Amino acid sequence: MLLGLCNNFAYVVMLSAAHDILEKQETRNETASTSASLHVDFQVGNSSNSSIYDCNPVSTAAVLLADILPTLFIKVFAPFVIHKMPYGVRVLFCAIMAATSFLLVSFSSAVWMSILGVIFASISSGLGELSFLSLTVFFSRSVLEGWGSGTGAAGLIGAFLYSGLIQAGLSPRITLLIMLVVPIIMFISYFFLLVCPPSLPQWRTKETEYAALVSEDRQQLLDSSDDEEPESSTTEDQPTGPLSFRERLSVIRGLWRFVLPLGVVYLTEYFINQGLMELLFFHNIFLTHAAQYRWYQTLYQLGVLLSRSSLRWLKIRKVWILSVLQMLNAVFLLLAVRYLFLPTVWLVFTFILYEGLLGGAAYVNTFHFISKETEDRHREFSMAAASVGDSLGITVAGLISLPVHTYFCSL
Repeated sequence: MLLGLCNNFAYVVMLSAAHDILEKQETRNETASTSASLHVDFQVGNSSNSSIYDCNPVSTAAVLLADILPTLFIKVFAPFVIHKMPYGVRVLFCAIMAATSFLLVSFSSAVWMSILGVIFASISSGLGELSFLSLTVFFSRSVLEGWGSGTGAAGLIGAFLYSGLIQAGLSPRITLLIMLVVPIIMFISYFFLLVCPPSLPQWRTKETEYAALVSEDRQQLLDSSDDEEPESSTTEDQPTGPLSFRERLSVIRGLWRFVLPLGVVYLTEYFINQGLMELLFFHNIFLTHAAQYRWYQTLYQLGVLLSRSSLRWLKIRKVWILSVLQMLNAVFLLLAVRYLFLPTVWLVFTFILYEGLLGGAAYVNTFHFISKETEDRHREFSMAAASVGDSLGITVAGLISLPVHTYFCSL
C-alpha cells in the first residue's frame, strides 16, 4: 500500500502544482507590476473572459497531456524490454525521477521547466506502475488489493496535503520541496521494509535469473542421479527462459478483453475531470470557482480510494458494465454543462463521487482478474502490458477535452 501511495503521489500533485506555477508565470507576463500570488484562483485569468462558463484560459487538459503522454509511451514499449532491467534499478530510477520533478517544478523560472518537471513525474509514475504491477506476481494476490488502496490514497492524500499546505500560507514552491520526502519514503519502503521472496530478481536481469535457475536444476539432477530417474521429464514440454517477442504479442491479443473496457472507463472519466469539471461552476454560493473545482477533485479521489479498497468485499468480473455506466455519466454531465439544468452543486458532488467509484472499481477488478486468469508464465508480462489501458484512455480524453473546452469557452 505504501509503495502504491508513493508511486502515484507525484503524478496527482503535479496536475495541480504545475498548473499553479504556470498561472503565476502567465500572470507575470501579462502584468509585470502586479505582485501575483503563487496559488492563482481560476478567476485570475478570467477578468477579460466573457464566456458564461467563467473559463480558465489554460485548459487543465494541457497539463494532463504533459502528465500522461510519457507514461503512455513507457507502457506501450517498456513491457517488451523492461525484463532486462532489474527491479531494484527500476525503483531507484523512479524515486530519482519523482524527486527531480518536484525540484524542477518548484524552482521553475520558465514554462518549459514546469512542463519538464511534469514529464519527469509522468516517467516516474508510469514506469513505477508498470513495475509494481508486475512485482505483485511474486507475492500473494492480496498484495494487489493493497496496491489498489495505496494508489487510491495517493490522490486523496495528495489533494488534501497540497491544498492544506497552500491554505496554511505556504507557497507552491515550499510545498513541493516538503513533498520531496515522498520519493525518500518510496526508496526506504522498497529497499528496507519490503520482504522480497527468493524468486524475485533484485539486482540481476531476468536472463541471468533464468540461467541461475537452470543451473540449479541441473545440479539437483546430477546430485540425485545415483538413485532413480527423476520424474521431471513431465515438464520437458514447458518452455523456459524469458518470453519471446511472438509470445508477448500473443499475450497482448488475449488482454484486449481487459484493456478495452478499462480504457473506455478512463477515457470518459478523465473527459469529465479535464473537459467538464471546471465548466460545472455555480455562481453566488458559499464556494468560489477554484474551491468548487478543488472539492470536485477531492470527492473524485475519495471515490477512487473507496472502490480501489473494495476488492476484499466485492469483485466485478464484467468490467464492461462499469464502462457503460461511466459513459452514461459523462454524457449526462456533458448535457448538464451545455444546458445548465443542474440546480445545485450538491448534485454535481454526487455524480463526481460516483464517477470515482466507477473508475477505481474498474482499475482494481481488471488487474485482479488478469492476475487470476493468466497463466503463471505470462502473468508478470500481462500485468505490465495491461497497464497501458488506463493511460491510453487518459491520453484520448486529454485530446478530446481541449477542443471541448475551447468550444464552451467561446459561447
